[in-house]
Amino acid sequence: MQAGWVGVASAAGVPAVGAAFGDGAGQHHAGAGDLRELGGDLAGLGLVAGGDTHCSRVAQVPHSGYSWLYTYGMGTGPPGTPASPPGCGDGGLITSWRPVSVSPQAAGFARTVVAQVAPGSRERAKNLLWAAGKLADFAIGLGLEAVPEVLLHPSVIERFAISAPGLSGPARRTLRTNLRFLARRVVPALAPADAPLPRERAKTPYSAAEIAGYLALADAQPTAARRMRAAGLVCLGAGAGLIRADLRGVRGRDIACRSGGVVVDVRGGRPRVVPVLARYHEPLLASAAFAGDKLVTGGTDPDRKNLATPLIRSLDGGTGLPRLDTSRLRAAWLADCAAQIGLATFMHAAGITCSQRLGDLLAALDPADEAAAVRLLGGRQ
Repeated sequence: MQAGWVGVASAAGVPAVGAAFGDGAGQHHAGAGDLRELGGDLAGLGLVAGGDTHCSRVAQVPHSGYSWLYTYGMGTGPPGTPASPPGCGDGGLITSWRPVSVSPQAAGFARTVVAQVAPGSRERAKNLLWAAGKLADFAIGLGLEAVPEVLLHPSVIERFAISAPGLSGPARRTLRTNLRFLARRVVPALAPADAPLPRERAKTPYSAAEIAGYLALADAQPTAARRMRAAGLVCLGAGAGLIRADLRGVRGRDIACRSGGVVVDVRGGRPRVVPVLARYHEPLLASAAFAGDKLVTGGTDPDRKNLATPLIRSLDGGTGLPRLDTSRLRAAWLADCAAQIGLATFMHAAGITCSQRLGDLLAALDPADEAAAVRLLGGRQ
């Protein structure tokens, strides 16, 4: 055996071949080195010595009474072979893909549809071939015709992603993503492109200086009623994060000194106790004392609409401030709370950029009691 080569002796002579090794992306290496195909189609061999990554190929060198099979990569090969074997690369991988783990009919379907897509890299081609092959193997077993219009239908892809046996959750999601990509390219009429929809972004929180300006504006109103209602609106929004129905229904008696801080008993559709941030304690308590059993922000009907508009319109001055928006007040409260509990530091340390998984985690956790919440979010500073 020559140095640097891998040889396999066979008792039977085999035809000379030059096919690439490799089952494809995502497959287990259980079939690596499987020589059951000797004497047949050697392109069905499994992964050998990383052949799926380096485009390894097979060459047969006759020897008296037996044959040697050599594997070689790009730029190397037995004497007389090209420096870079033909068929290595995207197109060569697709045409030579013969995995042992899916049926020949499923592999043929995969080669046909992936060739139409023309993947931009070898790795991408492997991923798409593996996805299409697994789909076809599953669907053919159900009696479906192996044509793109049938197998790449959204309903078939969805059934495969949900029902195919032996796949992990991440594998199912990855396969479905790759199959939807193939469907959009090969049979676009079955899966038209989604129309882009605008994404609703979080409101920009007010700065600390702007909040201070609103409180100063409230304190400068000509009547006590206007002063107390304006201060109550700002404090309930920026200090407790209340908006809409939660904000409209708060009465003076719902605000109390309790558990070491100031809390708001929120009633209505989402009843809860909200600790008030410490810097808003004094003005909010003054507004609550003024309102008593009445609504803090004025009026007599908790279901009234456009709460903020009449109240803001009645304010005198404040021409240098942006328009008062209760959603932005709540955004300021959210930002303050996030900073207080170190949320940004936690997400950075955890490598989390999307909050979706946080919601999944929170579903299994219980919130702290009122006293702990006040200590965390609203204790006196």
